[in-house]
Formats: sequence, structure tokens, C-alpha cells
Amino acid sequence: MKKSIKQFILSACTVTLMGGVHLASADISSDTETLLNWAENTYPDLFPSHQGTQSLNPWLYRFYPETGIYAGVNVGDNGAYVLGGPYGSNPTRVAGLPELIAQIIESGGNSSIPGCNTSGAPSGLSYTQSGNVVNISTGEACIALPTDNSFCTTPRQPAETGISVLTTSTGNSPSFGGISTGSLGLNPLQSFADGVANSKHCTVNVPADTANLIINSNLCFDITAQSSGFAGVPGITITPPVTMRLNTTSTNVIVPDCFATDANTIYNTVTDESWINEEGIFTPLGTSGS
Repeated sequence: MKKSIKQFILSACTVTLMGGVHLASADISSDTETLLNWAENTYPDLFPSHQGTQSLNPWLYRFYPETGIYAGVNVGDNGAYVLGGPYGSNPTRVAGLPELIAQIIESGGNSSIPGCNTSGAPSGLSYTQSGNVVNISTGEACIALPTDNSFCTTPRQPAETGISVLTTSTGNSPSFGGISTGSLGLNPLQSFADGVANSKHCTVNVPADTANLIINSNLCFDITAQSSGFAGVPGITITPPVTMRLNTTSTNVIVPDCFATDANTIYNTVTDESWINEEGIFTPLGTSGS
């Protein structure tokens, strides 16, 4: 076999199960969706487009015409299999579905959001989806502030879709902990927080089934490192950890041309190119792999 079958699922799950056991779910369909969506987000070279799940007893499966690969679950033995492409003409068992779901959860890849590439999302985020609404939360915990606020990026696409989408994110007035401005009245982190909560991003070549997503985020960030420069400033008291909690809603709208919008950034899902808006001119940032 040209490519080890373990690369399909197990090579990304490098964590060792901490003695925990994920009991078989009564809803095999739900776990199958989680597994296949995660596989699409994690291995775009093997599963380069989001496909709907089909049913042919005893199989729940998806077919990827770009690579000729079938991936699915046999509901009879509750095992995950692949077929076609580099895996040959006979179904090859990868592992049991409960085992794979457990490894996905333990690795932090517990996402069944086909419209979002969450493989690069920071640890501590949880995702749920209902229809076209995606909910992202950090729960009661506060996570380290990531380098960008793209928590639901569109997965890479194998071919142009001709659909461009402007994502507008708006948020409430963030609440802060661990910093007091006393008589100053104005929090020096306010403009920074507003930039995180409110932004516009345009994506070129969005798949049709994810073009109308609405993304609700309930997030808390630890910004102690970002606020360290204010320590000792008269009128400002820093009591680590410094936290920022905010709620944002990101709404997608189809547009004719991303470069004719006022987006802060642009991303092309086919070429992997990005641009940043600098005073009305979109300057190339290169590709994510460069």
C-alpha cells in the first residue's frame, strides 16, 4: 500500500489516552459526522472538499471524487474504513469508531463543524453547530490570546467556487478583570479590545453550503502579557491575571468582489493567498505556508 493507513486518522492523534474510555455512542450517525468532518479539516490532501454523508446498509460514508477515496463507518461492527485511491479496492479498517472519537476529543480536535477549519484553533475552544449557526466558547476558562481572531476559517478548496463572502464581526463592550484605571476612567486596552471584537474579513471561493454561516463567540482571553507595559503607569493598577471577556457575532454576506469591499483582510481558499487592507489598498501577505 502506497501510504500507511494510519496516516488517515491516527498519525495526528499523537496523544496517549489517559486511561479514559469513550463508551460507544448510541448515535453512530452523530459520531460518524464528527469523525468525517474532523478528517476533512485535518487531512485536506486526502479529503479536499466537504461532502455529504450517504447511507448504504451497513455503511455511512462519504466519497471524495478529487482523490477517489471513500471514507465511512460500518454500523455493523462500528469500525471506520477507507477505500479507493491509495488505499486500494478493498475496504480497509482503520480502527473502532469509539476509539477514534476518544482520540479526537483527547487531542482537542472535538469539532464537527464542516464549515470551519478548526485544526489551527487555539486549545480551549469548544464548537457546536445548529443549522447555519456556529457557537464558539471558552466556557468559564480564559485562554491565552491567539495571534489572530480567525476561529472559524474556511477550509482550503480544491477548485474555484466563484463565491466571495464578507464576514462582519461585531461585539459588545468587553469586560476586563485584573486591571483598574481608577480616576483615569478610560481603559487603555479598550481600543485593542475593540479591534479584536469588531472586524471585517472577506473570503474568496467559499463553498456554497457554508456561505451563510452565522458565528456566535463567547470568549475569555488572558491578556496579562499584552497589558504588562501598563504596570507602574500612574492611575493604572495591574493585578494578574488580566482577562478580557467578550461576545461577538460574525455574519456572512455574499459579495461580488472582495477587493471592492472595506474588509480588513482577504483570503483565497484555493490559492492560499492573503491580503491586508492598508489605507484602502490591499497588500499581499503571501500564503499561509510561506
